[in-house]
Amino acid sequence: MNLAIFFEPLAEELYLPHSNPKSFGASIDPFVHKFPDWRQADIAILGINETRGTGQENNTELRPANEVRRQLYALKKGTGRYKIVDLGDLLPGITLEDTYLRIKEIVESLITHNTLPLIIGGSHDLDYGQFLAYENLDKAVNLVTIDSHIDMSEELGIPPHQQHLQRILLHEPNYLFSLSQIAYQSYFVEQEVAVVLEKLHFETVRLGQVHTNIQEVEPVVRNADLISFDIRAIKHHDAPGYEPANPYGLTGEEACQLCWYAGLNDSLSSFGIYEYNPALDVRQVTATTLAVMLWYFVEGFYHRKNETDFTSNKFLKYAIGFHDNPNKMVFYKSKVSDKWWMEVEPLRPEKQAKIIPCSYEDYLLAAKGEIPNRWILTQSRLA
Repeated sequence: MNLAIFFEPLAEELYLPHSNPKSFGASIDPFVHKFPDWRQADIAILGINETRGTGQENNTELRPANEVRRQLYALKKGTGRYKIVDLGDLLPGITLEDTYLRIKEIVESLITHNTLPLIIGGSHDLDYGQFLAYENLDKAVNLVTIDSHIDMSEELGIPPHQQHLQRILLHEPNYLFSLSQIAYQSYFVEQEVAVVLEKLHFETVRLGQVHTNIQEVEPVVRNADLISFDIRAIKHHDAPGYEPANPYGLTGEEACQLCWYAGLNDSLSSFGIYEYNPALDVRQVTATTLAVMLWYFVEGFYHRKNETDFTSNKFLKYAIGFHDNPNKMVFYKSKVSDKWWMEVEPLRPEKQAKIIPCSYEDYLLAAKGEIPNRWILTQSRLA
C-alpha cells in the first residue's frame, strides 16, 4: 500500500533546526522530501489535523502535531537504536467518516508490518478510526482510554468526541474483549454510564486511585492492544492546551509514567494522543508536556523485554489452592522484570484460559484466599 498519497510532508523549517546528532529529531527519518521506509521502522509518528469531531468546522491552520514535534525533536535521543519514521500529517478526508476510514487503512497497514503508529491528533473521536484498524486482524482486542470523562453520551446533537466510546462498544462485528478507563473523574461521569461499564465487566480506575498508587494501574496499561490518551485527563496547570479548563487531573509526571508503562507493553500495537489545541497553549507548556510523554513512550518501547511466552524459563510459576475449591489459581512472575500475570479459567470448558497482567497485590490477595477483582472481571467476559 502506498501510504505516501495520504500524507502531507513536513516543512523544512520544522525539521532542519534539530541537526544536533544527539537530538531526537536527528535520530529519526522524517517525511520532508522523500517518504520514509515505514516497513522497516519500529515506530511511525503521524499527525492528524482533524477537529470536526468537536462539532466545529475543521480548522486547517491548527497544526497540533507540529507544535509537539518542535519540542520533541529538540529533546536528546534516549536509549536504543532508533528505527523511527515521521510520516508527516494525514490529509483529512472529505467527511469525518472518510477520515476515520483513512486512519483505519493506515493504522492497519502499519501494525500488520509490526510498525507501531504513534498518533498525534485531533479530536478524541479519531480513536474510532484507530480501533477500526483491528477489525480484520482476527483477534479480540483490549482498549485502554485515559480520560477525565467517559465519552458515552447518548444525548441528541452531542458531537462525536463526546460519544465515540458508545460507537466502539456498538460496533459490529464485535472484536472488543475489554475496555479499561483510567483517570476518570466521577463528577464528570453520569451514574448510568458507570453502571453500563460495570455490567459489561469492564475495568475503571478513578483519578484518585491513580494518585494513591500509580503502580497498581500498570497492569491495566500492560493489558492494552491500543491506547487512546485524551489530554483532558491532565490537570490544566500542566497542559493548558484544551478546553474547558480542568484544574484537577493527572500531573505531568503521572502522564509520563503512564506513557512509560505503555511503551514497555509488549502487546501494545498503537498509541494515540488527542484533543490538543495549540491555540490555547500558553508558552507551549502543553506541547512540551506531550513531547516528554512521547519521549518516555519511546524510551519504554526500547526497553521492552519480550515477555509473552509463559512456557519459557523466563518465568516462575505459582499455583495457589483454595480450601473450598479443588481448582488452583495460577500466577506467573517474570525473572527479568519481576512483573506478574495470572491465568483465568473460563466458566465454560470449550473456552480457552486467558493469561492477563496483574500485580503482586493480586497474588497476595489470592494467597489469603480471596479472588482478585481483575480475575473475576476477566472470567465474566470469557463466559
